Amino acid sequence: MNIKIKEREVLNPLAEKDAIKIKLNPLPQKKRVIALLDNTKPNADLILHTIQENLKSSKFVHIKKPAGDSATSEQIKQATKADLVILALGDCGSCTTWLILDALKLEKKGTPTISVCSHVFSPFARELAESYGANSLRIMEIEHPLAGQSEESVKTKTQNIINQMNKILD
Repeated sequence: MNIKIKEREVLNPLAEKDAIKIKLNPLPQKKRVIALLDNTKPNADLILHTIQENLKSSKFVHIKKPAGDSATSEQIKQATKADLVILALGDCGSCTTWLILDALKLEKKGTPTISVCSHVFSPFARELAESYGANSLRIMEIEHPLAGQSEESVKTKTQNIINQMNKILD
């Protein structure tokens, strides 16, 4: 049996690192409205609900979008009406990509963001953000895995990032 092996050049799907820098928007002192952008991944809604229960804000707006696609222009427009957008959940390759791209769209439109990604996919999320010029995109790391976990387990993992989030927001 003959086996032919060919070497092939594989391209990194991320953009070059010399992209135009995106200046992140400062977090507002007063957070009257916080938008929670749920990409409908398993337990993303529970993570965002737990965050909502633990943050001080007078109003929350809930926006749902598909995990494997970008937010629509209408969803982005709705989110930009908030003082801050918290996006969840990046816990696989494609959903992390779309989550970060949505966060970048919002930052470019003047709305500060915090993205929640599992600790396994947050290095990829940071590399993707850097490749688009957003070296300091706010990414909170939540313990992986989240899909298939009990409600109590997901709430506990979320509680572990709440203190970090409160420090960033205060």
